[in-house]
Amino acid sequence: MTERIPSSGTSTATAAAGEDDRPPQPRLAYDRHTWKEIAHLLANLPVALLGFIYVVTVLFTSFWLTITVIGFPLLAAGLMGARLLGRMERARARALLGVRVDEPSRLPLRGAGGLLQRLWMSLKDPVGWRTVLYEFIRLPWGVLTFTITLTSLFVLWPVLPFIARGLANADRAMVRALLSPSDELERRIAELESDRGVVVDTAAADLRRIERDLHDGAQARLVNLAMGLGLAKEKVLEDPDAAAAMVEEAHGEVKLALQELRDLARGIHPAVLTDRGLDAALSAVSSRCTVPVKVTVDLPARPAAAIEGIAYFTVSELLQNVSKHSAARSASVDVWRTNDRLLIQVWDDGRGGASLDGGTGMKGLAERLDAVDGLFVLESPEGGPTTVTAELPWRNRTDASGADDR
Repeated sequence: MTERIPSSGTSTATAAAGEDDRPPQPRLAYDRHTWKEIAHLLANLPVALLGFIYVVTVLFTSFWLTITVIGFPLLAAGLMGARLLGRMERARARALLGVRVDEPSRLPLRGAGGLLQRLWMSLKDPVGWRTVLYEFIRLPWGVLTFTITLTSLFVLWPVLPFIARGLANADRAMVRALLSPSDELERRIAELESDRGVVVDTAAADLRRIERDLHDGAQARLVNLAMGLGLAKEKVLEDPDAAAAMVEEAHGEVKLALQELRDLARGIHPAVLTDRGLDAALSAVSSRCTVPVKVTVDLPARPAAAIEGIAYFTVSELLQNVSKHSAARSASVDVWRTNDRLLIQVWDDGRGGASLDGGTGMKGLAERLDAVDGLFVLESPEGGPTTVTAELPWRNRTDASGADDR
């Protein structure tokens, strides 16, 4: 079977509309479509006038007040109001022109961090600014369409359906061009909202695991060690041999506690990865695998520390799966760079049959990679072999001088 988790979701555009979204063909008959178009064109002037007054007032006032602390928040609020104007215009176009345009996603302000970050996100909102542009150009267009349509009602009655259809088609084009959601931007906003949740959940799970390991492991051993040393201190004068035996036992507890702390620290971020990079770190991981593993790392430089960490833990978990579930006789790990992407491939000659829902942590790995704009592809037919390909953004490591190592 082959299972693929893409780095980004696939958005459905509304450009390919159904039959009901297409304007009817021009005809002389004054049917309901024609009357709706005429009503829309006559309403253009008052609606455009209100929108123009709003954006001019908001922008003029905000720009003058930017010398104070309230100018930028006022502009951000004005852009949020422009979003509401855009929603009203989309509803009007949907009702009178038959144009079906999806509503843009809301700005993800709730999880955007501090006040300044939320303010900046509002100020650079492309949906609000495109609505402002729409309202600016609508006033002269509204005057033109209102004048032509009103005049044609009394002078050019026989050809008014053709005139209304041509003007309405121009309106449809404006709505689709300026009031439709930007597919790429909207897709990325939705992805970031989803990815942020995945990252938060993963971080919370890691913190719970570390807390549990500390409480049940090293902490319990250190408590026993303190109690043992206390008893040894009491017996050191009256029974030196028993005290020596207790100290010896405490020494063994110290070694075990230190080993558990090392293992815990390695699970957070191994020192060998920080000091020597992926080549040495993955070689160390492969040496603990129960299956012989060939490691090949061909990297001209080191990626960002966060990407290195994700790559390391991805390979580590995949090799654990190889040890526990694959019944393989050999495995390999290949890491290389292609353009601005870090590629990882883990292969084994085991029995195959792995899946994202098989309880081996594959789904969690796929979600972790997806959260950083990565890619996870699993190929594991019954009988093997199993090949997992992971792709991560490179994101160059920056040294203290600010120059990257590309």
